[in-house]
Amino acid sequence: MSECTHDCNTCSAGCGGAGQNDAPVDFSAKLAPESKVKHVYAIMSGKGGVGKSLVTSLLAAKFNKKGYNVGILDADITGPSIPRAFGVDDEGLGVTPDGKLMMPARSLNGIQIISANLLLKNDTDPIIWRGSLIASAVKQFWSETYWEDVDYMFVDMPPGTGDVPLTVFQSLPVDGIIVVTSPQELVSMIVGKAVNMAKKMEIPIVGLVENMSYVECPDCGKHINVFGESHIDEVSKEYEIPVLAQIPINPNIAALVDSGKIEYEDMPYMDKACDDIVAADKVLDKLKNK
Repeated sequence: MSECTHDCNTCSAGCGGAGQNDAPVDFSAKLAPESKVKHVYAIMSGKGGVGKSLVTSLLAAKFNKKGYNVGILDADITGPSIPRAFGVDDEGLGVTPDGKLMMPARSLNGIQIISANLLLKNDTDPIIWRGSLIASAVKQFWSETYWEDVDYMFVDMPPGTGDVPLTVFQSLPVDGIIVVTSPQELVSMIVGKAVNMAKKMEIPIVGLVENMSYVECPDCGKHINVFGESHIDEVSKEYEIPVLAQIPINPNIAALVDSGKIEYEDMPYMDKACDDIVAADKVLDKLKNK
């Protein structure tokens, strides 16, 4: 194998490579028969630090408030923060009576959550794994967890376009991608990376969410652009992707995340995002039926 040219079309080694099999390789991870998940959305970005976990939390909380059964799969294995935002810990985890599946933790309002941090003795313990182990854990979270009648599952992705995003897109039935950005000039490059990966994986991008978009003056209500003028509308036009939401910088949001009570954020700025995702589902469902 050390002399492999990686050109399976001209190889006669018979190792079972992609070019030696008429059928395409199926990387999909099967959901447990006891589980039920209707829609899966991945929240991603081309870089770190833009607030994917916050957006995942806000979307999950908003859909939950609207009466949907919601689940969160925290695929950011080495940097999980979802449990802290919802105030859940390892005591919320369990197993099914037959001992075959994990039971996800539940937030105060019933959001089902699975995360690597819930499996650690201390939430500050580092997970020092290679990419293959991390990818395997993500697939196990999907296929070895009892997801109870989930209408919407949101997958909190790690930064970039590496092993874990590839595993999620190949292994999970992702309906669409939500790209998180920030107001800085490099936003176009960040979105471009995510868009190009989505195209290669043939998964639609539902829309853009701009985090840290502005600060609202408590006295006059004026929007102050702390990080400069937003470029989200230009990027939206360039890539023909709608803007779902612009999330403000708000000390109240940070306080609720730190106290594990993000579900109590009012978040009117997420209303359009919720409506647009539900509308996208109807289109996707029609395409599936066809």
